[in-house]
Amino acid sequence: MRHFRFTDSDFETAFTAFIDERRETPDEVDAVVRDVIAAVRAEGLAALLRFAKDFDGVALDEHSIRVSEAEIEAGAAACPQSVRDAIAFAAERIRSYHARQRPADLTFTDDAGVQLGWRWTPLEAVGIYVPGGRAAYPSTVLMNAVPAAVAGVERIAMVTPPGRLQPAVLAAAKAAGVHEIWRVGGAQAVAALAYGAGPIRPVDKIVGPGNAFVTAAKRRVYGAVGIDALAGPSEIVVVADGANNPEWIAADLLSQAEHDPAAQAILITDDEAFAARVEAAVITQLSTLSTGKDAAASWRDHGAVVIAPLDEAPKLVDRIAPEHVEFALENPERLADRVRHAGAIFLGRHAPEAIGDYVAGSNHVLPTSRAARFSSGLSLYDFIKRTSIVKCDEVAFARLAPATVALAEAEGLPAHARSAAIRMGQG
Repeated sequence: MRHFRFTDSDFETAFTAFIDERRETPDEVDAVVRDVIAAVRAEGLAALLRFAKDFDGVALDEHSIRVSEAEIEAGAAACPQSVRDAIAFAAERIRSYHARQRPADLTFTDDAGVQLGWRWTPLEAVGIYVPGGRAAYPSTVLMNAVPAAVAGVERIAMVTPPGRLQPAVLAAAKAAGVHEIWRVGGAQAVAALAYGAGPIRPVDKIVGPGNAFVTAAKRRVYGAVGIDALAGPSEIVVVADGANNPEWIAADLLSQAEHDPAAQAILITDDEAFAARVEAAVITQLSTLSTGKDAAASWRDHGAVVIAPLDEAPKLVDRIAPEHVEFALENPERLADRVRHAGAIFLGRHAPEAIGDYVAGSNHVLPTSRAARFSSGLSLYDFIKRTSIVKCDEVAFARLAPATVALAEAEGLPAHARSAAIRMGQG
C-alpha cells in the first residue's frame, strides 16, 4: 500500500506514476485467445465441447450444453426465499431506473423545409457473459439482462462456464426474463456468441465482465459484433473527512479490493490521524474476510492513502478517473459536482458503493482503467441504436442540391454530384 502527501515535492510525479501503472493483458493470453476463436469459427460446436472437457473438466453434448427451462425453474426454486426476494427487489429498481433513460423519437422540419429526425430501435440479439469462476454473480445477470429487456431486445442469450449453476444465478435469470442459457465460458463463449457455434446463434452485441481471456476475446471479436467495454480490475476512491467512522471507510475500500488481487482502492483524506485509523481497520477486517487473501494482495500492491486538502480531491479524482468514487462528507455535492471523470459517484456517509452494486438501481457495469475519461457505464443506450431520418420534397431538395453538388465536386466524387444534379436537370 502506498502513501502520498500532497505537500511532498515529488507528489505529482509519484502519484501520476502510480495511477499509470496498468495491468496489461499478457501476450500469451492473447495468443491462446486467438487460437480458441479460430477453432470455434472453424469447428463450431465440436470445439466448444472439446474446450469444456479440456478447460473445465466437464463432458457436454449438443443437448446438455444448453440449460433447459426445467433446470432454470428448479434452480430458481432452490434459491433461498430471502435471496429471491432481494433479487426481485433489485430487478424492479434496475428496471425502473433504466426505463427512465429511454430517449424519444423526434421529427421536425427545418427552415429549408427538410424533414429531419431520428428514431430509436432495440438491438435484435444480445449475448451476456456471466462469470462463474471466483463466485456466483446474480447481480451481473440483473445489471446486464434487465436493461436489455427494458430496451426491447428480442433475444438475450446468456453464457456462463460449465459446472454447477448457482441457484441465485438461475433465479436472477428468471427474474430478468432470460430463457436462453448456455454452459460455455471463456474465450470460446465469446467466439460462439460472435460467430455462432452449433445451436448457439450469433448475436449483435456482447456485454458482461470476465477474466483476462474473456476480455481479450471481446477485443478480438469487436467489429464482427459490438461490445460494452473492456473490463479491467475493480476500482474505488473514497474521499472522506475525519468525521467518518473509520470502520465504515475501511469496509468500503475492501468492498472492491476483495474482487481481485489487481483491484485498486484509494483513500483521499485531509486528516492523517483518521487515515491511520482506517488503515488499522483495514488490517483488522482483512483477518475476518473469506476473501481476505485477494483483498490483502489488492490492498498491498494497488492500495493507496493520499493526504491532501479536500478541495484538491476533485482534481485527484479526475486524474484517477475511477470506476467508483465515494464522497463521504457532510456536503458531498460541493466537491462531487466538480468531478468530470468517474463511472459512478456516491454521495454522503450512508451511500456506500455496495448499494450501487446491487439495489440502488443504477448499473454496476462501469468503465475501469481510466476509461471514465471517455466512456460511461452500461445503460439502456447500450441496447438501442439511433437511425437518422431525412425527407425532402421538391422545394426542399432545390435548396440543398447546389451545395451538395459543389461539395461532391470538391471531393472528386462525380457520381455523388450527379445524383443531385440530375434531379436539377443538369446531369
